[in-house]
Amino acid sequence: METVITSRTKEVRIGPDHPFVIIGERINPTGRKMLAAEMKERDYSRVKRDAISQVEAGAHILDVNAGIPMADEPAILAEAIQLIQSITDVPLCIDSSIIKALESGLAAYQGKPLLNSVTGEDERLDIILPLVAQYGCAVIGISNDETGISEDPAVRFAVAKKIVERAESYGIPREDVIIDPLAMPVGAIRYAGEALFKIVRRVSEELGCNTVCGASNVSFGLPGRPRLNSTFLAMAMTAGMSCAITNAIEHEIGETIKAADVMLGHDENCAVWLRSQRSGSNGAHAKNGESTPQAGRRQGRRSRPSSGA
Repeated sequence: METVITSRTKEVRIGPDHPFVIIGERINPTGRKMLAAEMKERDYSRVKRDAISQVEAGAHILDVNAGIPMADEPAILAEAIQLIQSITDVPLCIDSSIIKALESGLAAYQGKPLLNSVTGEDERLDIILPLVAQYGCAVIGISNDETGISEDPAVRFAVAKKIVERAESYGIPREDVIIDPLAMPVGAIRYAGEALFKIVRRVSEELGCNTVCGASNVSFGLPGRPRLNSTFLAMAMTAGMSCAITNAIEHEIGETIKAADVMLGHDENCAVWLRSQRSGSNGAHAKNGESTPQAGRRQGRRSRPSSGA
């Protein structure tokens, strides 16, 4: 079970036998008014800074979203992708709910990207999966469908299975389908974390697919979000989750992921942990404590809570 994502020159392997993969979430204008305004005007200076800072903090892949109301999303997404690929070699996750934007982003991309995302809705599957097959990319499958998001982990697993099987009917191997079992706010749904861990285990054992989630959704509305998010991620890793869309520059999250990799045997000779401790480059705190948006999460592609510029 190994998903390979590439840029022009770099390869990232996602799987249970590899270190946890951080997908940096910050290049997303949802809830970031300054970033949205700048991107709408084709000013990509903040995009450039966010890309560099996330890679420096340890992001292995960068999510890129250009969902700005009343803007030319296909053109902006393609331009942002081209810019980011000119300044960093990490692979990208192309994030949009607009088909034309996905097509534009895929056409602009050099390498094998991760596409964010497809749900279990028949209409979405029949539109997006042919694109995935055409471009030979990997895709995130979100475990909700026409009926919405179920609190029952068995129902969400059934949606995940449907996505995987439908993808295979288009010739897409299941290693190129990464399932998002949906991290729900634990402050509103008491057993949201436990439900997600159950789905992760079943997806790994029964479907043979990797899993991902928008990690900070789990702590929405609660204080001490970095600690909750980092604890949640460590527990998700023990359940078998292999990557997450999260805030790469949040110190506590980065440290916890490194520590969990050590404990799970994914950091050979503890080399990454030792190097980070000796250098002191353990990730930067998010500026002004701002929380950033989770990439690729809207109802049916749900909207997600966020704040900050």
